[in-house]
Amino acid sequence: MNILGVRYGHDAAAALIVDGRIVASIAEERLSRIKHDTSFPVKSIRECLRIGGLRAEDIDCLALPNLTVPEVFFRFFAMPKSLSALQNKKGRRFFNRNDTAQSNLPVLPLYYEPFRLSEKCTIHLCGHHRAHAASAYYTSGMTEDRSLIVTMDGSGDDVSCALWGGNGNSLSLLKSFGRDSSLGYFYSNCTEALGWRHGGNEWKLMGLAPYGEPVPGLLRGFHPEFENGELKTGRDYGEFGRWNDHGANHYHGRDAEHLRKFVDQVGMEHFAAEAQRVVEEQGMRLLLPWIEKDGSRNLCCAGGFFLNVKFNQKLWYTGSLDSQWVYPDCGDSGLPVGAALDAYVSLSSHPVCSRLENAYLGPEFSDESIKQTLDERGITYIRSDNPARQTAEYLSRNLVVGWFQGRMEAGPRALGHRSILMSPLRRENKDLINAKVKYREMFRPFCPSMLHERRDDYLLGARDEEYMITSFEVRSEKKDKIPAVVHQDGTARPQLVRKEVEPLYHQLIEEFEKLTGEGVILNTSFNVRGEPVVCEPREAIRCFYDTGLDVLVLGKYIVTKAVLGASKG
Repeated sequence: MNILGVRYGHDAAAALIVDGRIVASIAEERLSRIKHDTSFPVKSIRECLRIGGLRAEDIDCLALPNLTVPEVFFRFFAMPKSLSALQNKKGRRFFNRNDTAQSNLPVLPLYYEPFRLSEKCTIHLCGHHRAHAASAYYTSGMTEDRSLIVTMDGSGDDVSCALWGGNGNSLSLLKSFGRDSSLGYFYSNCTEALGWRHGGNEWKLMGLAPYGEPVPGLLRGFHPEFENGELKTGRDYGEFGRWNDHGANHYHGRDAEHLRKFVDQVGMEHFAAEAQRVVEEQGMRLLLPWIEKDGSRNLCCAGGFFLNVKFNQKLWYTGSLDSQWVYPDCGDSGLPVGAALDAYVSLSSHPVCSRLENAYLGPEFSDESIKQTLDERGITYIRSDNPARQTAEYLSRNLVVGWFQGRMEAGPRALGHRSILMSPLRRENKDLINAKVKYREMFRPFCPSMLHERRDDYLLGARDEEYMITSFEVRSEKKDKIPAVVHQDGTARPQLVRKEVEPLYHQLIEEFEKLTGEGVILNTSFNVRGEPVVCEPREAIRCFYDTGLDVLVLGKYIVTKAVLGASKG
């Protein structure tokens, strides 16, 4: 069974599920090079089909995280005629032919041929939050035991928070809250008040918060309040302004104008600290009573709210859970995976949904194609049969390395395939990368990739965390050993690297440990501020020469800046 999931909107994306296995998941921004691209994900769909070795005609089901099919899908897909009269489970017609003004719909040129679906293809509509819930639950590996699933974001289908019960293949809605419950909108309004992008720069607020002190009560009235798992006081956020700039949306919330006065009053750091305190406090007031009432100690999470790694940490440290799983691509670019998995469970008589093996679900490039790219550009390089060992030696010399290997990661985190690496042993390395490579604010933290088997040597009370989605306290005796990856509050957001999942990256960290005594390296995404993570070798090359990177490792090929010296391969 071949299922294509498609997300159209901000953070547009596509995913391919074959017989219940995630074959590909790609955000359109990685291929278009437009951060948070809202375009119809033509490039992502094509790439998913290419990776799967399929044509559009081979798709058995088109899965959408929507309640109806937007009109624009009729422009990019040649829909089966048999579907036009069908209805969804709630009796609504499948197709919303009036949801977008006709004048705003694209008209395709003759040389573009829509994706032609076969007459056997069906359409599966599951809605925004159910797609989030499915992405979390059906990738958790916890379907054999009862689980509580929670989805939280700005808003989708006029829902901002929903709680679900998971038991076997069953996913049932327990409770949902509307837009006035949105802690996501509150956090985004605070982000805009700080002068940063709503829906794109919330992690800046999260990174800045530990530098300030909370001011309790300062922001009361601008956020919802929860009590005993229920919404006590909602917040009417009104409508959000939207500006589409070169294919990506910028949003404006009316509250941001008022919140900016508090920024001026108490300072950016203290404002950020209070915004973070509010979402932690209110999130706990919502979730902890539900965890207690549900009786399950297994929690699955999705929705952009759960990119807040500090909240995830605080929830884990309550001791209320035995298992906590956050889908790594928990924002809207992960919706196609959820919609497709929900379709698979609905359509298959024997669905088997195991824990996500890894997030390496994008394109990859062979050593032969990398060599051809380097040769065509006349770039001097060396070829190494042991790039992990050579790279570890560069890192031990405190050089900054661009590391490009295998399939591109899905989701916002670089996980050792499209990464910028450096030694964590010197405190000043954080400032060095922020200044000369990433070109971003100096308070922004970096994360450690560490050997899975060294987890408890470095972290306190940590669980297995392979996707940098939760932070943990760093042991006091290790904070001065790896200072470049320890945040202001003494925490780190780790990627625990298993040898059986990523042997090359694991070997690199092992080799670094042999040279330095520490089984940890600094890892950040292979991009500069405001740009998507690199996808292709030529993008990695461009980033290498346009930044302060010292070394570029593309597969088995190594390029260094002239000052280091390199010989023609």
